Amino acid sequence: MQKSSYFKALTLGVLAAGAVVAAAAPAAAKYPDRPISIIVPWGAGGGTDATGRIIGTLLQKELGVPVNVINRTGGQGVIGHQAIATGDKEGYTLGTVTVEIGMMHWVGLTELGPKDYTPIGLYNADPAGVQVRADSPWNSVSDMLKDIKANPGKHKSSGTSQGGIWHLAVAGMLKTAGIDPNASPWVPAQGAAPSLKELVAGGLDIVTCSPTEAGPLRDAGKVKILAVMDTSRMKAFPEVPTLQEAAGINWSMGAWRVLAGPAGLPKEVTDVLVPAFKKVIDSKEFVDFMNQRGFPIVYKDPAATAKFMADADKNLGEIMKAVGIAK
Repeated sequence: MQKSSYFKALTLGVLAAGAVVAAAAPAAAKYPDRPISIIVPWGAGGGTDATGRIIGTLLQKELGVPVNVINRTGGQGVIGHQAIATGDKEGYTLGTVTVEIGMMHWVGLTELGPKDYTPIGLYNADPAGVQVRADSPWNSVSDMLKDIKANPGKHKSSGTSQGGIWHLAVAGMLKTAGIDPNASPWVPAQGAAPSLKELVAGGLDIVTCSPTEAGPLRDAGKVKILAVMDTSRMKAFPEVPTLQEAAGINWSMGAWRVLAGPAGLPKEVTDVLVPAFKKVIDSKEFVDFMNQRGFPIVYKDPAATAKFMADADKNLGEIMKAVGIAK
């Protein structure tokens, strides 16, 4: 064989062998190629659970893989938030991070904070409502506050964990009204749903949570919503006055929810998740779901959400110190 023909044959052989190896090697998997988990840090039946589940259902359609929603309660919200923060860094563990992430570390429950997450986007923010049983003698916030002031320690409140957003809502309301923030003892709970159940059963006197979460019980004639802690009335509950209208109290407090993953999610993952999530938020199914249940839709992109969470952490810390909850 001539030298030129030999080298030509050798080159073709090497190329052919390379082609066989390339064909045999598995192609790099494109995200996502297996089921995704969305962790909800609060109990089944509450607002975070409900919104997390509709997002999971719609995100599954967008991404083409199963999206499983898992309730990880306990530790006053720490267990679920910890599970999100320590999930895999490949985008298969997401979760609904709530306002408590800017509060729990201020009371010494955890060292977790906004920095421990990769935000995909803010999707909801709603104010606290003041709920009592339907047969409660209180028909206004003014009546309730007068009774609490006259009988400190008698009327129990709940809605979430110790030092959680709804706890701060009550404490701030009382302090603003010139009443000891501890005059209505706080009973820690795993979320709004179990607190409302206990309220109806007679074990509590007051529950602070989103009026949306209390709406079904209000409609069933079991709960009264006395006021909302906002500067204006809610679109879904136009008949419910603000604290300012009901009792002359200038105090606002609310909750928010963010879809997020652990800190450090790769760009190739967020490049898929962020537009898919935005499609979910803009979809008719999501808008109808939120409107029917009275959850305000408030969307922010990842950068704006990161700033929002950091600002909330700072502001909540200042409020908690002022009220005497922060350690």
